[in-house]
Amino acid sequence: MARIHILEREQRVALPLERAFEFYGDARNLEAITPPWLGFRLTSPPPQPMRAGSLISYTLKLHLLPVRWTTRIEAWEPPHRFVDVQLSGPYSLWEHTHTFEECGDGTIAIRDRVRYSLPLGPLGELAHRLFVRRDLARIFDYRRDAVAGLLVDEPVPG
Repeated sequence: MARIHILEREQRVALPLERAFEFYGDARNLEAITPPWLGFRLTSPPPQPMRAGSLISYTLKLHLLPVRWTTRIEAWEPPHRFVDVQLSGPYSLWEHTHTFEECGDGTIAIRDRVRYSLPLGPLGELAHRLFVRRDLARIFDYRRDAVAGLLVDEPVPG
């Protein structure tokens, strides 16, 4: 059985909970928070409204190799949580949980938790050690910085 890896990220932003959830829950915003070097492009119209069972299809490039990826929204619990899982793509498992929580000081915590594993057994594990783990860290660091730049300047209603 393939080894399951976990990637976790958290950031705090001064933003209403509902606004952050709305931003993340709109597939049209994925391009703005995905690193340009991935060449991310939606290939299906974004679901409107988003809900459990919604499908999102896109293409991107991993080390210049084109990849088609389809995810399904498994859980949709506005404004606190949603989960997307890969139906087809480069991973043998990809389960991405997004959570949003008020911190009581005018900020919210946005958390990402990704459970993933790679195909190809030992070869996949070698790829994980050599570049996948580092690539995912770079992608989610970029996402954190992009979200901070896009959302942090909005006033919090008081």
